[in-house]
Amino acid sequence: MENLTSLAGRQWIISQDDSSIFSNCKKIAGIIDGICQRCGSYCDTKIAEEILYCRECIGLGRVSEKDYLIRDLSNKKFPKQGDLLTWSGELTTRQAKVSQEICDAFNKRQDYLVHAVTGAGKTEMLFACLKLCLEAGLRACIATPRIDVVNELFPRISSAFSNLKIGKYHGREYKDYEEEQLIICTTHQLLKFYHAFDLLIIDEVDSFPYAPSPMLHFGADNAVKTDGMKLYLTATPPDDLIEQIKHKEITVSLLNRRFHGGLLPVPKEKLFLKPFLKKMQLNKNLLKEIISVIKAGHPLLLFVPKISEIPVYLEALQSCHELKGVVIKGVHAADEARIDKVQEFRDSKIDILITTTILERGVTFKHVWVIIVAADDRIYTRASLIQIAGRVGRSSDDQNGLVLFCYHKYTFPIRQAVAEIKRMNR
Repeated sequence: MENLTSLAGRQWIISQDDSSIFSNCKKIAGIIDGICQRCGSYCDTKIAEEILYCRECIGLGRVSEKDYLIRDLSNKKFPKQGDLLTWSGELTTRQAKVSQEICDAFNKRQDYLVHAVTGAGKTEMLFACLKLCLEAGLRACIATPRIDVVNELFPRISSAFSNLKIGKYHGREYKDYEEEQLIICTTHQLLKFYHAFDLLIIDEVDSFPYAPSPMLHFGADNAVKTDGMKLYLTATPPDDLIEQIKHKEITVSLLNRRFHGGLLPVPKEKLFLKPFLKKMQLNKNLLKEIISVIKAGHPLLLFVPKISEIPVYLEALQSCHELKGVVIKGVHAADEARIDKVQEFRDSKIDILITTTILERGVTFKHVWVIIVAADDRIYTRASLIQIAGRVGRSSDDQNGLVLFCYHKYTFPIRQAVAEIKRMNR
């Protein structure tokens, strides 16, 4: 149970039977005119055909028309202090320019977009603005759609701000809310906040499930203070932000070089005439490509379109005598061991990790190479193909590597992805 005396910037549900609230709190009906006040969704489902409730945000606890939404409007005061940033690294000239532009936007409280290629060092470019915000006694949040990205960001941010207690919140770990000054969480967790943050950073803003979800956009808008700033980060801006840029509704910084100055690996494209897998036998040409990666001494991310295909490819690969002794595992979004498997791959305890688009972005693996099976499948968009390709060549001592698009039909997203990668390399 959360400590209800320490919930500045939070919102939560209570029933009519328990309608008492604390000072500095505002109480509103959970559903008004058929609209859920927590997530902004239209409600048309009833309990026992009598009581209207919201199905969209039910994962955070049910909101019905018989409930109240309590919002703690107290403004948490944090001490002004110096030397919070303990990171001792240096930005490149291009990174430093973008970092300063972010700080300038924060000082003006202007919403801002950083469009930077995969591996550009977006996290490090945030440090100066976070320092500016936190040392002024203000509050910040880094939200991202994927749990894996939260788990990757948390130790990096904690190391950079080692004198600051940082909160980490997502649906796979339960943790009592502690009113931290800096929070790293999934975008779903933003639905628990109301006017809490002076600086809200949304990483991988074009990623599922945030990008297509009006509910999560509503939650982000509610979580930031009315005089706060939203900062968006991505390598592949979504259409709505591109339109805002065109209409000068948001300002943007563009960085088309990685932190080490190297170019993005341009994908190889390979046409397959026969099935990739038939009767538990891998296509000989596909197997040859996989074996060449292992012989080159690189870990391999093998992307397949569907979760149901992971165990099939796993069995087929494990039965190959050419891959005897090679550690092969599969992972997907619903895998209970997902966090552990990703860490094992990062620690070089797994040689081949078969996965889906869940690992298309926001995660870094040293020296990894990538093969996408059925890159022509409808699941792969221009953005997802670019993001997957961006897993390769991220280390300063390993700037190149294999990105292989395997397909039966050359699709428009494949053409778009390759063309954009080449364009950003100019």
